[in-house]
Amino acid sequence: MKKLYYFAAVCLCLAVAYLAGYWSNSPVGTKSGTPATASQTRVAGGQIEASVSEDAFPPGTVKVSPDKLQIMGVRLGTAERNSETHTLRLLGRVVSDETRVYQIIAAVDGRITQSSIRNSTGSLVKKDEPLASFYTPEFFSAQQAYIYQLNQMDRLQAREKENPQLKANIQQYIDTLRNLGMDDIQIAEITRTRQRAVDIVIHAPVPGFIVARNITPDQKFSKGTELFKIADLRRVWIIADLYENEAQYLKPGKIVKATLPNQKKVFEAKVSSTLPLFDPATRTLKVRLEADNPGYFLRPDMFVDVELPITFPPAVVVPADAVLDSGLKKTVFVDRGKGFFEPRQVETGWRFGNKVEIVKGLEPGERIVVSGNFLIDSESRTELALSGISGTIARDPVCKTDVSVRKAEKAGMKSVHRGQAYYFSSEECKRKFEQDPDRYVKQSVE
Repeated sequence: MKKLYYFAAVCLCLAVAYLAGYWSNSPVGTKSGTPATASQTRVAGGQIEASVSEDAFPPGTVKVSPDKLQIMGVRLGTAERNSETHTLRLLGRVVSDETRVYQIIAAVDGRITQSSIRNSTGSLVKKDEPLASFYTPEFFSAQQAYIYQLNQMDRLQAREKENPQLKANIQQYIDTLRNLGMDDIQIAEITRTRQRAVDIVIHAPVPGFIVARNITPDQKFSKGTELFKIADLRRVWIIADLYENEAQYLKPGKIVKATLPNQKKVFEAKVSSTLPLFDPATRTLKVRLEADNPGYFLRPDMFVDVELPITFPPAVVVPADAVLDSGLKKTVFVDRGKGFFEPRQVETGWRFGNKVEIVKGLEPGERIVVSGNFLIDSESRTELALSGISGTIARDPVCKTDVSVRKAEKAGMKSVHRGQAYYFSSEECKRKFEQDPDRYVKQSVE
C-alpha cells in the first residue's frame, strides 16, 4: 500500500513540474504566472516578430532577428547635425551677348560691287575693317552736293566770312550720306580729299566674329536687307538650365565657375540681374550668366560645365536612401534597440547628392536604417493591416497613443484648435482635450 502512495506522490510531482515548465515557456504568460504586457506575432518562418505593444512602441514597429537583418542586407546609420557643402552642377550653353550683336542693314536699294572672300561667316574682323562695297544711284548726286557745299565753305573761310546757313546745309548733306549707308570713315575721307567716291564701303562697326554674311559679288539687294551680322565675343552669355527649387541658390551677382570640357579652360561668370525665363517645354528656368571671354575660347552654341558651391547652415542630415517617399508621406525607420524598428514620419528640406535634410521627425544621434528599409517597410505595413490601422497615423495628445486618422475622423474623434486638427483614441481623451486644449498642446510640443 505504501508503494502505491509513493508512486502516486511521484506522479503528482512530475505533473506539477511539467505544468510549471509549460507555463514558464508559454508565449502568453510569464514565469510568475501574470499576463504578459506585450504579445508577439511570429511571421516569415519565425525570424521577424511584429511588436504590438502599444505602451512601448507606436503601431507598425517590427522586430527583426540579427540573422534576418544580415540576410535582408540591412545597414544602420546615424542622423547627424552638421553643416553641408555641396556643388550644384549645371549644363550651360554659350550664346552671344545681345547687346554686343550688330546688324548691318541696307538703307537703300543697291548692288554689291566688291566683297572680300576672307570676310566669311566665322571670320574674326577688326574694328573699321572693310567688309564690302556697293553702288546706289542716289549716292552720286548726294556726294556732288556735299562736295559743292564744302567748296563754298572753303571760299568763305578764305574771305574770313561765316555763313550759318551754309554750315547747316553741310550737316544736312552729311546726314543724307549716312542715311545712304556711308559711315564716318568714308565721309571724313571725302571731306579731306574733296574727291567723289565710286562706291559706298561697308566697314566693321566693332571687333568681332561674322555670324551672318548675306552678300555675293554683283548681288542686287533691296532696302532693309541684312548684309552682315557681327558679334562682339569679348563678353558672352552662358544660359544654364535649372529646376525651380534650385533657382534660389543663384542670386544676382553671384560668381560661379564655368569650365570647357576636355580643354581645362576655366572662366568666372556672374549671375545676371535679369529674371530667369521659364521654358514650358523642358519645365526648367533659364538663368543668364555673364562671362568675359579673353582669347575667344567661348563660341556661340558651345556647352560648358557650370559649378556653384553651396554651403547649408547646420541641420539634421541623413542619407537620401534612408527616406522612403510614398508621395503622401516620408518615412524613416528608427532603431529602437533589441531588433525593434519604429516607422517615423519626417519632413524633409533640401536634397543634394546622397544627403537630405530632415526638418522635423528626427533628432541628432538617432540610429536609422539606411539600406534594406523596403523589406522592413513591407513588414511594417503588414503589421498595421493586422492591427486594423490604415492611412495616416496621428498621436493622441491626451492619452499619448497612436491612432488612425481615418478611423478617428469616422468615429468623430477629432477636434480642431487654432486651425490645427487633433485626433483621439476615446471620447474621454477628446473631452479632456476640449476642456483645456492649450495644456495638452503645450505638452505635445514639449
